[in-house]
Amino acid sequence: MEAYYPYIKALHLIFVVTWFAGLFYMPRLFIYHIESRDKGKSEAAVLGTQFRLMERRLWYIITWPSAILCTLFAFTLLAIMPGWLQQGWMHVKLGFVVVLWGYHLLMHRMFLKFQREAFSYTSGFMRIWNEGATLILFAMVFLAVVRHSLNWIYGLLGLIGLAVLLMLGIRLYKKLRKD
Repeated sequence: MEAYYPYIKALHLIFVVTWFAGLFYMPRLFIYHIESRDKGKSEAAVLGTQFRLMERRLWYIITWPSAILCTLFAFTLLAIMPGWLQQGWMHVKLGFVVVLWGYHLLMHRMFLKFQREAFSYTSGFMRIWNEGATLILFAMVFLAVVRHSLNWIYGLLGLIGLAVLLMLGIRLYKKLRKD
């Protein structure tokens, strides 16, 4: 099975990328969907129909399959390399995987509300929500790449610093958008 390791790892990484692509783009569609309600009644109806279609296709054709395949290939990698489960960095990374799945499932609940046009989110909230996937991605990539040499305190401080920078960026965008 070890001979297949590079192929399985490549497939895992491909589905990580496509899963995150879905998680990054879905909130963006939600933002456009929310803002389309400010249009005239007939334009909002047409846009709402189009956004629901785009959201369904992204969610069910790209995001869900990618999440499942990414996870299956990850379990396969762990079966090939069981020693990773003894390492601290992997425990932390798997913790972030649980957080990522929680984020995904919450996004699914949002998706279902948007499909029914029964959402109560603001575009500002969705812009902040969108950064959750960014923080998870940064944490997981650094854990996977740096592994043993990572000082956990500096890693945590870096993640908090990134969150602060992202929030400042959102505030700046909001200010520039009003001007």
